[in-house]
Amino acid sequence: MKSPELASLLLLSPAVLLAQQEADRNGPPLPGNNNQLERVEVRRTLSDTDLRRRAPVAKQVFGRDELDKYGDTNVADVLKRLPGVNVSGGAPRMRGLGSGYTLILINGDPAPPGFQLDQLDPKQVERIEVTKGPTADQSAQAVAGAINIILKDAPRLSQRDLRLGLGYNVERPTPSATLTFGEKIGAAALSVPVSLFSWRNLGETTTQRHVVSDNGSSGDSEQRGEQLNWGHGLNTTPRLNWRISDDETLTLMGFGQQGWWNNRLRYDTLSSSGIASSGLDDDADNKGHWQMLRGNVQWNNRFSETQKVELKAGVQRAKGGFDNLTVDTTTPVRSVGDNIDRNFTQAGKYSQLVGEEHSLTVGWDLEWRRRDETRTTTVNGQSQLPQFDGETFGARIERQAFFVQDEWEIAPQWSTYLGLRNERIVTTSRGNALDARNVSSVLTPLWHLNYKLDPKGRDLIRGSLTRSYKAPDLSAMLGRYSLNSKYPSAAQTNEELYPDRVGNPLLKPELATGVDIAYEKYFTGGGMFSIALFHRDIQDLIRNATTREVPAGGTVARYVSRPINLSKAQTSGIEMELKGRASELMPALFDAKTALNLRGSVSFYHSRVDALPGPDNRLDGQQPWSGNLGFDYRLPTLPLTTGANLAFTPGYSTRQTQTQVLDQTRNRSLDLFAQWVLNPSLSLRVSANNLAPLDTQSLTTVSNGSTTFTDREARAWYGVNLEIKL
Repeated sequence: MKSPELASLLLLSPAVLLAQQEADRNGPPLPGNNNQLERVEVRRTLSDTDLRRRAPVAKQVFGRDELDKYGDTNVADVLKRLPGVNVSGGAPRMRGLGSGYTLILINGDPAPPGFQLDQLDPKQVERIEVTKGPTADQSAQAVAGAINIILKDAPRLSQRDLRLGLGYNVERPTPSATLTFGEKIGAAALSVPVSLFSWRNLGETTTQRHVVSDNGSSGDSEQRGEQLNWGHGLNTTPRLNWRISDDETLTLMGFGQQGWWNNRLRYDTLSSSGIASSGLDDDADNKGHWQMLRGNVQWNNRFSETQKVELKAGVQRAKGGFDNLTVDTTTPVRSVGDNIDRNFTQAGKYSQLVGEEHSLTVGWDLEWRRRDETRTTTVNGQSQLPQFDGETFGARIERQAFFVQDEWEIAPQWSTYLGLRNERIVTTSRGNALDARNVSSVLTPLWHLNYKLDPKGRDLIRGSLTRSYKAPDLSAMLGRYSLNSKYPSAAQTNEELYPDRVGNPLLKPELATGVDIAYEKYFTGGGMFSIALFHRDIQDLIRNATTREVPAGGTVARYVSRPINLSKAQTSGIEMELKGRASELMPALFDAKTALNLRGSVSFYHSRVDALPGPDNRLDGQQPWSGNLGFDYRLPTLPLTTGANLAFTPGYSTRQTQTQVLDQTRNRSLDLFAQWVLNPSLSLRVSANNLAPLDTQSLTTVSNGSTTFTDREARAWYGVNLEIKL
């Protein structure tokens, strides 16, 4: 017998023996001609690093270990520690670009309007995939890249998990809880996770203003402020998987979320002189609510070993409302409003293996989205803008996309991904005789190339040439005029630092052509090192511009800010990442048995907006560099694991317009955790986020000499979680 055959027999012999023992317990097989061997599936769980190495495009994968490590109560806190990702205002940013440049996906589909990552529990997530370039089968709205949130699948076995948590930032603890129920019933598997969450945090600021009017008069003021935010909510992501046959499955997925928020602002005026006294902040009490309901259905069928089809559809309804009241006995201002978003999607794709080298896929992606909002603002009980108050403003987007892609194994060490996607976008805005319709078409060719320096793929070179775009938000296209709250009367003028706001129905999407190249090295112990370079050329850059004009129905000229397609821009950068066991990265310093994992990343960015003079004519909010450094260590004598992560961003200046510059100071975030495994079904996790924080400071300057300086005091957050497997 040849050695390969002997090896195969040895590997199969335990399975044959187990099958024989099972047959002996159940008795002899029934007579007949239909006796068949049962199909046995052998599953091997791939690590996050393995999934990353085998991906056809540059991708980072973060599974349960990263999601659970710090006991976070929301996904946004997980994302802020990932290499190359920053979080600002609850929205993730990649490559230093604004949130709109990063595509957020839920199970591979664009996240619905109004979706907030800081209100999604990591316990409801299976893994997070970070892709540095777009692919044809997903939306091409990924100038900076895409973050795909893969929600938990229905379990193959019964599951009862409970997590109870307490967090503290100010005044009193805030509770949270997540219960996950999973069951397999015949050919169906059901999962119903439910999360209850709450928050309470305090922001303290000191604001100094120097105001210069058009006639040369000036004034100064200083205020101390406190902003208390609190609220609560719940969400659930039920899922039902039905295995109709070995080749056909049906999946039903839901997402429901509801919450209530409150915001209380209190100010103490320390000094005030001249015209600056008219721009002081007033105390305010604000409250509101939101609700989101979403349902998806997906059908998969494998016709043969080489053919498969996928069809899916989704419907969503999201709504919210607010009631903002300025606490001022002389001129009280109240703004009440609500909004509603409706969304319907339908998509499908057909895949065909062509020979042994090509995997060809064709498909489509359709979306209909509509947003309607109303708002009424009164000053001393009188309508502020009668021509706008109470009127419904709306915007619609119709998107049709068709794509084709080919994953081609050129040779054992060469593979490539070729894709072509065409999207047609029709936007319509209406309200107050400002109806407008805009049609644009975006053709996005995509090419990703991979080369394995060694046959096992432990050293990879990846390259890509892509086209992507950034569509304007529907809210930015609404033609509603909104007066600045510091100057609530339409009969008075305002300052350039505090402009009114209005949307622009004629906005066009930004187009970006990108080049990426990366080197990835994977170590035998599971660690890896990567270095990546990228460049993007952006056309029709959207930026807010401030002009002076007389608003509709007004009598005096006021400063007004509206989004416009400003100019072209370019951005480039280099990103490096290193992670692995300490004994593998530094064998001379650490023993092989040391359970210490290290990770670090650093990124450098540069950008230029053509229409703005230098220096500092960078893209809005893009820092010059950022870095992360972290570790986790499992004690050898105790069932205890500890870890820490330090993130840092330096200070920088940004020229936002021809007349306005924003200076921002450095930012630092230190997170710690410790997990004690009491038994296989019970563990206790303690964590602290943003320890020893730095105050963040910003200075806004306009050309006439007016300035606003704000110092924000940061506070740490502490949490404790008890995790139980029932």
